[in-house]
Amino acid sequence: MNTHRSRTRFAQGAAALAATALALTLAPGASWAATPAPDPTSTPTPEATSTAEATPAPAPAPAPALAPAEDGISDLSAAPYMGWSSYSMQVYEGGQWITADQIMAQSDAMHDKLQKFGYEYINIDAGWNGGQDEYGRPIPSETLYPDGLDAVIDHVHANDQKVGLYLIPGMSLETAQKALPIFGAPGCTTENLLKQPLQQGDYWGFGYRLDFDNPCTTKYIDSIADLLGEWGVDFIKFDSVTPGSGISDLSMDAREEVAAWSQALKRNDIWFELSWAVDIAYADYWKQYADGWRVDWDVECYCGDEALTTWDNVARLFPRLSDWWRHGGPAGWNDLDSLNVGNGRMDGLTKDERRTAATLWATSAAPFYLGNDLTNLDEYGLELVTNGEVIAVNQAGIPARPVSTATKHQVWYSLNRDGTYTVALYNLGRADADITVNWADIGLEGSAMVRDLWAGKNLGDADGGFTAESVPIHGVRLLKVTPGKQSVVTVNDDSLRASYDGEWVRNSGNEVAATTQPFTVAVTETPGGGVPAPPEGGLQVTLNDDDSRIAYSGSWGYSNNRGLGDHADDVHFTEANGAAFEYTFQGTGIQYVTEKHESQGDVEIYLDGQLVETVSTHLDPADGRLSQQTVYSVSDLAPGTHTLRAVKKSGSYMLLDKLVVTLDSQLSATSGAFNKAAPADIAVDVLRDPSQLTSISAGGTPLVRDADYAVAGSTVTLASSYLATLPVGDATLDFGFAGDHLGDVHATTADGSSVSFAFRGTAVSWIGPKAPDQGTVDVYLDGTKVDTVDTANATRLSNEVLFSSSGLKDKEHTITIVKTSGEVLRADVFEYTVKKAN
Repeated sequence: MNTHRSRTRFAQGAAALAATALALTLAPGASWAATPAPDPTSTPTPEATSTAEATPAPAPAPAPALAPAEDGISDLSAAPYMGWSSYSMQVYEGGQWITADQIMAQSDAMHDKLQKFGYEYINIDAGWNGGQDEYGRPIPSETLYPDGLDAVIDHVHANDQKVGLYLIPGMSLETAQKALPIFGAPGCTTENLLKQPLQQGDYWGFGYRLDFDNPCTTKYIDSIADLLGEWGVDFIKFDSVTPGSGISDLSMDAREEVAAWSQALKRNDIWFELSWAVDIAYADYWKQYADGWRVDWDVECYCGDEALTTWDNVARLFPRLSDWWRHGGPAGWNDLDSLNVGNGRMDGLTKDERRTAATLWATSAAPFYLGNDLTNLDEYGLELVTNGEVIAVNQAGIPARPVSTATKHQVWYSLNRDGTYTVALYNLGRADADITVNWADIGLEGSAMVRDLWAGKNLGDADGGFTAESVPIHGVRLLKVTPGKQSVVTVNDDSLRASYDGEWVRNSGNEVAATTQPFTVAVTETPGGGVPAPPEGGLQVTLNDDDSRIAYSGSWGYSNNRGLGDHADDVHFTEANGAAFEYTFQGTGIQYVTEKHESQGDVEIYLDGQLVETVSTHLDPADGRLSQQTVYSVSDLAPGTHTLRAVKKSGSYMLLDKLVVTLDSQLSATSGAFNKAAPADIAVDVLRDPSQLTSISAGGTPLVRDADYAVAGSTVTLASSYLATLPVGDATLDFGFAGDHLGDVHATTADGSSVSFAFRGTAVSWIGPKAPDQGTVDVYLDGTKVDTVDTANATRLSNEVLFSSSGLKDKEHTITIVKTSGEVLRADVFEYTVKKAN
């Protein structure tokens, strides 16, 4: 089953809702509030249900003040918005959830129960309008709002709240053909506003794409936005935005309209939210024009009145957020859809799952808006959505990142502006489990004080890490971690605490990822036979589908012992359109190997963020099944870091069997030979700076330097005493090489560009690469120039201490790095020492 909103499911799964809303929406010529089709979720898998009682939350406390707006960031979207949306209840109860009485009842309930905690938006979703006026602008439904929508808006505003409405891209052909005059634009009509030849404007086909080469088109958008401003509208959800909404091949493209609406709504101080599942390849575009954007399909399960959502619809957000987290921040927010945790009788989640969902929304800095009937929140739901410490995590506006998604016991963390960490320990598995966070994995060295935010109590100091015991199935522990005295905090270049001025890019070929290269040793034991010829070497490395370095997004399954000729007799598979896998590698080529079968369809291939090809994995039924098929291959890439991403486009299934990577060789040879009967050392040269060789290991067990191997200059000598311990046959030794911290950097080519970092501590270091194309930088502490550092080097080095200062007073400091020469400056890490806990 597909995860996008299929027309079949639209017709079958929500007929009542659709019939009601479409009757209201598609009055002659209207196309502004079309009702979206539901989102069929991927096939659910059996799961255990937790009956554990959650730790009671502390007494509700008012939400803290919002994080201050950063330079160049609008106060409107300085923090994720909080509120309520009608759509979940529209689905749950068949569509009649946007009447005047319902909206005012929700507004009153929010005012009484939630408003003091920061909730303020009442958003009316699809189906609110009943036609259009003589200028082609929307008219509210008289059936839903017999006293006028303005009466509802006035009621919401009287409660000191904000009100939102719903629109979609495009214009109907009928509206265009009527040649209606455009308000405030003499000489302009709706005629000739459609792009020629006609192109579908939205997923459902209600309208056609607008032509922005015609200046009257922008004036038409302006006329509607200004009308909304006159009504007092504070928020617009713009649905069926492409690329995204299940369509990313640019056959539909709403970007020009997004830009036009953005400018028109901004002038009217209206929040602009994009929907749904927008394409991450255009993340920078969405950030330029919107205040928020949906990153996945609808959270609703379309289960009728049985439930609002399911655990599967929450769990699939974890891999999605592993892609999206760094795009959220004060410039705009990653939207996870409605948070449906307010009433256990309708949520479709256990208590533990409800708390996990609330935690995920909070730690992701996602818009925190509820989908339940606010007049009918249960006691536990009210505790979840009014916990002041958890709301503070959300409103701090710092999306959490995962340590790894290659486990069911996931650690997500964010470094807050005050130097504390927020850490969430998620149990996505099927049994209660102990979950450990190692301080080193989140950039902390030393001890720290730990507080449980849901329980509202301190848990004491912990050295090196913390273990949460017996985290329940689909449960979570949410921690505040405060670095202790003399602890050292490492801050990556993509932290929101690093401030960039000038022209900077993230990665774009400037980074070097940590990498390993295999070296094959042919081991024999042939008396008098001499040393055999080394095995045929190669720079190709095969990664099985279960390799932990492959990142899966969306809902994926794993199947082994299939007996169908798969590599290692296993595959990963997905049924969800939009699901993807991604792998970042250091090399010059890669092959995507999978199965071909009648059940499979098209897969979009992205290389380094660009769509390069759509490949077919479909096979005619008469041809049966073909295993280990290379459906995409690229070679002769520039040496360096590259990322392959494959996204399911169609078909019932998409599979991954293996990836074959052509390495950018770090060694002078890829193989050697050893005869136990005539033992001798094996020497191989390192083609990188030898300081970048971090380890040699066999089967995950490190070799001991100066015992199992030695390094002299660029030559690595494998000791015969170690080689003699290897069994006869081919053995693989993995040579590990350093990379930039977490595999990423920020870079600039413009002299005068700078990066600043504010901290409270007694010592600070700036750590990053040296390279032949780099030059000098000026270093400032608290506004005073203290050093000029040369970052040039004959070879590319990572993790070099470029500047360090200690003995500082224990107060707030700012370090600033300014590029003064060289082709490029790369920024990677700031590290500082905390004198005492905050």
